[in-house]
Amino acid sequence: MAYNEFAYFYDEFNGEADYDALYEQIRQELNAHDIRDGILADLGCGTGELTLMLTQAGYDMIGIDQSEEMLCVVRDKAEQLGLSGRLLLLRQDLLKLDLYGTIRGAVSTFDTFNHIPDLDKAIANAGFFMEKGGVLLFDMNTPYKHQNVLGENVFTFEEEDASCVWRNHYSAADRRVEISVDIDYRETGEHFHEQFCEYTYDLDTIRAALDAVMDLGRPSRVELAVLVDRGHRELPISPDFVGKNVPSSHEENVHLYMKEVDGHTAVEINDVAPGSHVGSAPLGGE
Repeated sequence: MAYNEFAYFYDEFNGEADYDALYEQIRQELNAHDIRDGILADLGCGTGELTLMLTQAGYDMIGIDQSEEMLCVVRDKAEQLGLSGRLLLLRQDLLKLDLYGTIRGAVSTFDTFNHIPDLDKAIANAGFFMEKGGVLLFDMNTPYKHQNVLGENVFTFEEEDASCVWRNHYSAADRRVEISVDIDYRETGEHFHEQFCEYTYDLDTIRAALDAVMDLGRPSRVELAVLVDRGHRELPISPDFVGKNVPSSHEENVHLYMKEVDGHTAVEINDVAPGSHVGSAPLGGE
């Protein structure tokens, strides 16, 4: 599941969330396990409120979300706070989590794991990249909330520039809540509709997923190898092995060619074409 249009109104419609209290609780848990710095991952970071608070506290944060729209909101906030170069944002499905090294801990809030159909795999993926002594902090909606709070209820949110109607349908047979969100913009008359679901997990299922991670174990170290390092480091990631260092400016793209794919091996630096984005192009140039 990935919020799309709803991402731009998430903070407005989630205005009652007490991020300060959430942040303090997470900091206390991290301190209790002597995790006072280092790399943390925010799994399902949403609009990044908690990600940015932890960045300001001195952690090297990786914000991960499946929604590009959510990540765009985080980027805008980071730029306004002067934090653009101090965190890494990744668009990834947590069922296909692929980090570039080990992390000291991970947080996942606002029932992110309820949106995932395979809880065992999601938790196992997070544990795979965890350092020894690492901590996974997460919250989840309970079966009671799915059945009795969400259930068949409809919630309406009114803001100055838009309104949102949130509809729920709980299926006991499927153990999930089907959710539809309708957003109407007052000035433009635009209408957007999104659908997703939350999966219901009882405590025994959650415990079994955590126990399975402990049984599976994890690597002692995960290392990153890159073919080309163009500089412009994005904290907190740094490669362990580099094939070639290619200094470049922010106005240039790096193109990598490999003999097995392109018939020749080369690294080229080109100016960014109008309408293109800065970055390293995939194999074969554009």
